[in-house]
Amino acid sequence: MRPHLRIIQACAASLALLITSAGVAAQSLLRTSLYASGFNLPVAFVQDPGDRSIQYVVEKGGRIRVVRSGTVQSPDFLNLASVITADGERGLLGLAFAPDYVSSGRFYVNFTDANGNTVVARFRRSTQPLVADAASRFDLRWGGVSAPAVIAQPYANHNGGNLAFGPDGCLYVGLGDGGSADDPQHRAQTPSTLLGKMLRVDVSVPDTDPIGYRIPSDNPFVVSSLPDIRREIWSFGLRNPWRYSFDDPAHGGTGALIIGDVGQGSYEEVDYEPAGRGGRNYGWRNREGAHDHLDSPPPAYTPLTDPIHEYDHSLGQSITGGYVYRGADLGPTYTGRYFFADFVNARVWSIGLTIDDATGAAQAGSAVEYTADLGGSAALGNISAFGVDADAELYIVSYSLGRIYKIYLLRPPPTPTLRLLPR
Repeated sequence: MRPHLRIIQACAASLALLITSAGVAAQSLLRTSLYASGFNLPVAFVQDPGDRSIQYVVEKGGRIRVVRSGTVQSPDFLNLASVITADGERGLLGLAFAPDYVSSGRFYVNFTDANGNTVVARFRRSTQPLVADAASRFDLRWGGVSAPAVIAQPYANHNGGNLAFGPDGCLYVGLGDGGSADDPQHRAQTPSTLLGKMLRVDVSVPDTDPIGYRIPSDNPFVVSSLPDIRREIWSFGLRNPWRYSFDDPAHGGTGALIIGDVGQGSYEEVDYEPAGRGGRNYGWRNREGAHDHLDSPPPAYTPLTDPIHEYDHSLGQSITGGYVYRGADLGPTYTGRYFFADFVNARVWSIGLTIDDATGAAQAGSAVEYTADLGGSAALGNISAFGVDADAELYIVSYSLGRIYKIYLLRPPPTPTLRLLPR
């Protein structure tokens, strides 16, 4: 073999190795940068719909803080500390801005009141755009004009608490099973209670509406043979849906609802629901993850829908649901992957999703972990939520450290240009 040919082949092999190595490295180049800090037990990071430089951080103790371009502002957007209970799993737990927030100024919060019961309250912003009008509070009445403006919580845990508007414009309210362990009253399978369910309501009603919402005519149980069914219910069988989100169609997503549901003693699960496919029963307490749990009493109805992904308690003990990544900064490697975390073990993963175009159903690939790349469990702390900004870029909410981190891609150095030797 001619010497110059051997050199060319050696260079080509080196280039191939560089390209291969770059591809492998690209899967482990995620990092975090500190975006904002100084928070007390934050549980949510929510983008302002009208100002891309503004986000809101929800603190469990009752404050909603304003962040502009990474700098915490004063005064607070809203402070509900005097009207909530914030011990254990209770507190101010959710925030969602109405789709027409820019014009209406309406937003919604979820908190546990002085008696520990769940309140979903509507507010408006004040004449100062970064301050809410506390006097505008209206508590949704669950079931009619004479119905209570709370959802009674029998125990102190499993309150759920997340709020999110779907692509359909409706408000989705995720509720835990009411607490204790093993759902002792089987509430997640009881049609007459809202606990252990995902609710879907239309809140685009006048301020004078005495209830604060309408039940959409296409909710799955508007017509049902189940006894005493609450028509606000969208789906059954949730234990404690700690963070759920929609795969945002505005950024190329499918509109699917993805739920992180906290398990009992063995499994954490990710539930996937194609857009508009309500009426599913995710199985708790008869199933934990994809496994039989307690078989009596039987479920409210079948079939039961298994999660698309689960992990056992050797890996983590309390899932924090996240988002399907639809931004641009991380590149195509991560587009369409669902990111989630474990609160107790402070770990972060993503799963790839293969979508059936005909049914909208998803199959999950193997989980890829990024904990070490993102700084390690000690640096991340207990992760209570993820968030996205106006560009659909991902953020991590560190509950224990009071910080918001932005996930970014560490760009590899450019590949050296191959120069062939003259013959």
